[in-house]
Amino acid sequence: MAKSEATAPRDTFQERRNRVAELFLEVRAGNRDRLDELVATLTPVLWQVARAQGLDRASSQDVVQMTWLHFLKDIERIHTPAAVVGWLVTTTKREAWRMRRAETNTEPVEGFDKADEAATPEEAVVLGDEHRRLWEAVGTLSRRCQELLRVVAFVPRPSYVELAGRLGMPVGGVGPTRGRCLAQLRATLAGDGGWP
Repeated sequence: MAKSEATAPRDTFQERRNRVAELFLEVRAGNRDRLDELVATLTPVLWQVARAQGLDRASSQDVVQMTWLHFLKDIERIHTPAAVVGWLVTTTKREAWRMRRAETNTEPVEGFDKADEAATPEEAVVLGDEHRRLWEAVGTLSRRCQELLRVVAFVPRPSYVELAGRLGMPVGGVGPTRGRCLAQLRATLAGDGGWP
């Protein structure tokens, strides 16, 4: 009995690992629904990895987003399904280290004092509320719009060729789709009475 109890946690770990590998294979085969499940399963782990590198909440969120974007971009290069978690963890660490270097290497612009950059508590609350409302509004859009706007929001100057490849659309369709998605987002936000 003691032997079977000792192997139970390993079986659970192995089952989870197998499930992640299955999800990965389905995502790579083009099943977008499984991507949501894979993200929901592994994002908490990636979040902890980013936070363990000493990043604050906002920076950790950016790092996890970038990790998933790298994953989508490089999904065909990952040949071993069992290695997905390790690949994501390693990518998260590298992104976190890159972000920390960027944060420590930034120098203040002449004429600006650090105190001027800090938001007052009232401003922080307002900004936090606006941020929450914005992303809730993004969440009401189609999946394609959500993916497109997340990339546009978090990737500086994204290539339309890369966007088209990631989202499975023609390169010429990226700009018009982006415009329609932003128009839908504006309409949603305009319907929110509390949006400034």
